Amino acid sequence: MAEKRKLFEDVGEAQATRPVAQAGGIDRGRGGARRGIRIWLFILFALVFVMIAVGGLTRLTDSGLSITEWKPFTGAMPPMNEADWQSEFAKYQEIDEFQVQNSWMELSDFKAIYWWEWGHRQLGRVIGLVWAVGFLWFLLRRQIPVGWSGRLLVLGGLGGLQGAIGWWMVSSGVTTGEAVLDVASYRLATHLGLAFVILGFITWYALLLGRSERDLMQARRAKEAKLFGMSTGLLHFAFLQILLGALVAGIDAGRFFVDWPLMQGQFFPPDAFSITPVWRNFFENPGLVQFMHRMAGYLLFAFAIVVWLRGRKSAHPNTRKAFNLMMIAMLGQIALGIVTVINAAPVHIAIFHQVLAVVLWVLILRARFLSAYPIPTSVRGKS
Repeated sequence: MAEKRKLFEDVGEAQATRPVAQAGGIDRGRGGARRGIRIWLFILFALVFVMIAVGGLTRLTDSGLSITEWKPFTGAMPPMNEADWQSEFAKYQEIDEFQVQNSWMELSDFKAIYWWEWGHRQLGRVIGLVWAVGFLWFLLRRQIPVGWSGRLLVLGGLGGLQGAIGWWMVSSGVTTGEAVLDVASYRLATHLGLAFVILGFITWYALLLGRSERDLMQARRAKEAKLFGMSTGLLHFAFLQILLGALVAGIDAGRFFVDWPLMQGQFFPPDAFSITPVWRNFFENPGLVQFMHRMAGYLLFAFAIVVWLRGRKSAHPNTRKAFNLMMIAMLGQIALGIVTVINAAPVHIAIFHQVLAVVLWVLILRARFLSAYPIPTSVRGKS
């Protein structure tokens, strides 16, 4: 006689033997390909961060025109002997910067500025190599999440474009008989601006990959649209101020009008439109360019306060903390900007001002991200 079926035991056994669905490597939140790609992006972030700092020092030490040719591949090798050094120095001696401003230089002086520019270009090559190796590694192993191949390709494309813009910038200063002593300031602003765009994409992608797709979908439902829109506006405003800062650096405008809050004892600088045609004053007149940078800084600070006050009202503790950090960096940047001006932009202070701009840019991006994808908080206040 057959035994009576034990309903609950049968169900339990059936459940025990049923195969359990396993999440794919891409969908394991912080693990798998998402984690590996994120680490790769962090490496790229660090390299671009250093690149911006080295680029700033290259500009502040007037080293950017020491290499007068653009050789993306063969230029990776520096001069290896005395004859090579003399050849590079001879090329530099032909341009206006040497003939008008640096004719006092000996070979040893030239080597000092050469290494800054060579290091800057070499770091760019390293970034390109790290991107290419990382992208091909994940692509060939089929570990790139669905929808991410295009995004990661964009980073490589922007990096290549940045190299071309870098030479476009340098070529504006490699002249003979035109009395041009620096690169065009608007080209410098384009070069720096694209560097911040690249860093912004890397930051945003790393933040997205730091959380699972499921988590992001759920977080999106709690998006604080008003705060997100305001932080987006703040991000764009900060970008404009960064471009104005590049114009200031491009013509050494930070070393003119070293009083504050006035400019040579008055609100509006004298001779602000002394260059013809008039439009050139907005790029080449030190007084007007520094005035625009100052005024934009005041307006940016005022808008940041408005956004910060809105951010403090967020229902999510991590979002509030993000906007608090942003505001701390903003206060530091404003104070450091004033210190930079009244000290006539010495190299060590000016480069700190540029580096803090990078930190502020990233913190604004992070606060914006958390307003779009807030981290849920339990009743006990733990995320």
